Amino acid sequence: MGLTKFENRLLQALPSGDLEQLLSHLERVEVEKGDVLASVGEVLEFAYFPEGGLSSNIAVTHENRRIEVGCFGFEAMVSTATVLGSDRTPHELMVQVGGPWLRIKVEALQATIRQCPALHDLLLRYTHVLVMTLSQTAMSNAIFSIEERLARWILMAHDRLDGDELLLTHDFLAIMLGTTRSGVTLAMQALEGHGAISAKRARIIVQDRAILCKLAGASYGPAEAEYERLIGPFRCKTAPAAG
Repeated sequence: MGLTKFENRLLQALPSGDLEQLLSHLERVEVEKGDVLASVGEVLEFAYFPEGGLSSNIAVTHENRRIEVGCFGFEAMVSTATVLGSDRTPHELMVQVGGPWLRIKVEALQATIRQCPALHDLLLRYTHVLVMTLSQTAMSNAIFSIEERLARWILMAHDRLDGDELLLTHDFLAIMLGTTRSGVTLAMQALEGHGAISAKRARIIVQDRAILCKLAGASYGPAEAEYERLIGPFRCKTAPAAG
């Protein structure tokens, strides 16, 4: 299709030869807020390299209880199940903020991986970082307060989106954090009290990222640092990643 410009950080980290082989199979599509690109256990037709927006890996129980276990944007590819030899995703893949994505047929991606060791190595490194993110989320949900977890989630969204305004409802954040809407409201008020954010209906504005980092504490940072060590920079923002 003649792609010459793209914003996905993984693609930007590829050597030119491997990149050329992959680009010939990619097409650009627009995803919209609320799109579910794959349900749990669904056979995957496409893999994706987001160029913008924000999406979530959501764990879903048989009783349809849902909690986010990871979020991703232009630093990512989905689903890493295709890299590991599976044709199904263990999570629901849901779009929170729309944007342009590049997609490739799973069969074409896996064939290119076999031909391009550098692509295989890069996607395995990214999969390692994703596993770290999932582990960090599990630890955060187990031992950190709602305020700390909310600060972490806002930082992760802020990393991946241009500007300081995040269009997110309390109901959505309750699902993401596995808590109640009232719990989110109280946590939001606590972050506002520290001067980290201001919040209005369905909108959060980051006022001081450094304060957010301090409030998130050890719940945020290790996976992000590992991405930058193994792959390269990805944050939109240049403020310190940790307090």
